[in-house]
Amino acid sequence: MQGEYPLPRDLFADLDKTSPIPLYYQLATKLEQAIRDEVLPPGARLENEIALAQRLSLSRPTVRRAIQDLVDKGLLVRRRGVGTQVVHGRVTRNVDLTSLYEDLSHTGQTPETRVISHDIRPANDDEAAHLNLEAGAPVLHLIRLRSADGVPLAILDNTLPTDFTTISRDDLEEHGLYQLLRERGVNMRIANQRIGAREATTRESDLLGIGKRAAVLTMSRTAFDTTGRAVEYGQHCYRPDLYSFEITLVDR
Repeated sequence: MQGEYPLPRDLFADLDKTSPIPLYYQLATKLEQAIRDEVLPPGARLENEIALAQRLSLSRPTVRRAIQDLVDKGLLVRRRGVGTQVVHGRVTRNVDLTSLYEDLSHTGQTPETRVISHDIRPANDDEAAHLNLEAGAPVLHLIRLRSADGVPLAILDNTLPTDFTTISRDDLEEHGLYQLLRERGVNMRIANQRIGAREATTRESDLLGIGKRAAVLTMSRTAFDTTGRAVEYGQHCYRPDLYSFEITLVDR
């Protein structure tokens, strides 16, 4: 774990307690500029609010509000058990037939996967309809927490037909799902996809490190191979402060 990053003493030298500009705003502005100039580099962990308040002779509520402003802007992230860190960079994803693991790798970020659930079970009606299976047919159901450089980013819920049950937990922790499918002879061709938004559940809030009932981006996708067979049904949710979709529109 990266230690607390030592902020330069002169960074806050011109905070003006007599100015009509609120102190929290002055502090937030200084921190934001330090982040954008990479004086505070991606992944740097700030000292805790109490220590920062004491060092700057500011009240803790002033420091807390300044930090919250930068959390709301997506420049800082609070991680339970770790503290407040500079975000590694917002992920902007083209809506292509790629996996999040591949997209993160291509942008120089380090994807990490925690497998929360790995079960072979009967398909429910929704899963069977999307995968063109009989209800109750055995499927592999996966739930994974995907992080980028240690920051939780997305919860990935996938269902696959029974012939992919050889995909193990260890496989999924080391590789992206689409890479594993390609290694098993699957050639992705097309997908039906829907993007939306909703409130996070309590469990999603805990896993992603966001506030209760905070908004999440959602994506559902059914992917088909070159033979037209449905090979994957996914229902995913993403932190909107760290993630967005990018779509190119063409006038036909």
